[in-house]
Amino acid sequence: MVKARRFIFAKHFVGEPKEDDFRLAEEELRPLKDGEILVEAVWLSVDPYMRAYTVKRPVGTTMFGSQVARIVDSRSKAYPVGKLVVGHWGWLDKSIVDVEKQDFTGLPKPYIIPDFQGHPESLALGILGMPGNTAYFGFLEICRPRAGEVVVVTGAAGAVGSVVGQIAKIKGCKVIGFAGSDEKVKWLTSELGFDNAFNYKTEDIAGVLKTAAPNGVDCYFDNVGGKISSIIINHMNEFGRISVCGSISSYNADVSKMPEATILQPAFASKQLKMEGFLVTRWSDRWMEGINQLLKWIVEGKLKYHETVTEGFQNMPKALIKMLRGQNVGKAVVRA
Repeated sequence: MVKARRFIFAKHFVGEPKEDDFRLAEEELRPLKDGEILVEAVWLSVDPYMRAYTVKRPVGTTMFGSQVARIVDSRSKAYPVGKLVVGHWGWLDKSIVDVEKQDFTGLPKPYIIPDFQGHPESLALGILGMPGNTAYFGFLEICRPRAGEVVVVTGAAGAVGSVVGQIAKIKGCKVIGFAGSDEKVKWLTSELGFDNAFNYKTEDIAGVLKTAAPNGVDCYFDNVGGKISSIIINHMNEFGRISVCGSISSYNADVSKMPEATILQPAFASKQLKMEGFLVTRWSDRWMEGINQLLKWIVEGKLKYHETVTEGFQNMPKALIKMLRGQNVGKAVVRA
């Protein structure tokens, strides 16, 4: 029998997640049935949404998340042994997968990684996976950027924000990013080509916007929510578009004591703004369209990426905590 390890969601988070909120368990896997595959994790993902979605997840279940895994046994002709496959199976080092079963996420069913033309397979969890498609569809479909417009991105040094800013540059926009350290700010401007970037922890947000975007902001890709978003929204131009991807600033907050929302209706009405939230699953039927375009831009040298790697499956909780503290540049992944 094959033995597998999995992390169980043992306690609901109070504030920041802690290592003892998870429990590592071992179990024996049953034999495969027709239409199933046995996979062994190679890379696993940690993402901000994990903190938000655990609120509604029952204690005692396997912690959720995506991984790149190698097929080690197969009862499906479409999934041969040895291939690398992407799936949303959670924090397990080995899994039995029904390849035709749709999981609760609404993401595409498991798929074999296409040829990344020499780039790491781990990118299937980042710029060539869910975060990359989040940036691609969430920015282009909702903000509809036009050349010459001013785009602001918060959480700009993360897995999604760093891609949004680069796509905006490809589309001929001026890009302003906000991140949480001087190191990240330098990376955004010197490596990724952002026109301006600022450390939101040390800068006066309203002041730097007046200098960097004196004629206002046209598109805002919001990863963090909170006060900074209110300031940016009030600096937007008429008919500005806001794409709401997340609210990282509030993920560790007590949901029963959330602050009242800043009054934004005057800005929305007077400037005729449009604000729309989204889940990337909206574009599941176009999944490979996004990945193929992002790969094309990488091959052409128009998109760059960076990964923060944690070694060892046993360190999944540590990797999640570090990522939520902002201790990653680009995509945070775990090498199993």
